[in-house]
Amino acid sequence: MVDYYEILKVTPKASSVEIKSAYRRLARKLHPDVNNGSEATARKFAEIAEAYEILGNPTERASYDKKRLQAMHTTSPNGDSFFTSTNPHARRWRQMVYEKRYNEIIDRMIAEERRESAARERAVYPAVALFVSTLFVVIFKPMIFVNSAIIGKIIVVSLFIAGVIHLVGRVRDGFEHYTYNDEDLHESILDENEPRVKPYSRWSASVVLIGGLIVCFGLGLLIGNYVDFVSITLPSMFSTTLKPEFVFYPPIIVLFVDMMHSFASRIDN
Repeated sequence: MVDYYEILKVTPKASSVEIKSAYRRLARKLHPDVNNGSEATARKFAEIAEAYEILGNPTERASYDKKRLQAMHTTSPNGDSFFTSTNPHARRWRQMVYEKRYNEIIDRMIAEERRESAARERAVYPAVALFVSTLFVVIFKPMIFVNSAIIGKIIVVSLFIAGVIHLVGRVRDGFEHYTYNDEDLHESILDENEPRVKPYSRWSASVVLIGGLIVCFGLGLLIGNYVDFVSITLPSMFSTTLKPEFVFYPPIIVLFVDMMHSFASRIDN
């Protein structure tokens, strides 16, 4: 029986990300453009493509693992196996082996989905909080810093610094997890340490992030011209004109929103 794990140079417990990375690494090394289209290379290229087609699909991989497990326990040249025995104890043992293997596959898939979901939330929540907070800060124009005593100003500045550090860290993690650099991509074509596939370029992600901030800022100015009842009702806390201190508040709001989200996630887990 063909060992697809051996073809891709991964272990049977490899994650889907590891399998995809192994396939991409081998595919780049065996690509016809790199090897002058030799027949031997083409044959190997077809083998790894077939292996990835099976192991890259959870359903196909589960079926393949079942057949592979049966082949590994064949006890005689004519194909007799403990797996095919009609003995009731053999059937019970066979069922336990299959269930254990399937549970391992399902547990691995669930763990990968949870890690991916957590990484996506760490990238999306701060970005959305930054956009929304920028919009509302520009609309309502709070004056917390100006109207605070010295201790209040120190607290606002401290929270602002913590918020900026936190926001920069979240943006950096999101870029590392979801974006690629065009130059790095071209330079790593033959790199054996091929990273995981990333869906977006850094340039496009930067455009979305900066563009979103500009749009929210513009919408805030536009809406703020028609929403002045807050500043009229609470003139000591909200201004009719936008003050430079508005830059303090979005990072602080992002910090608190992300902290609440992290706390809620821990409770759910």
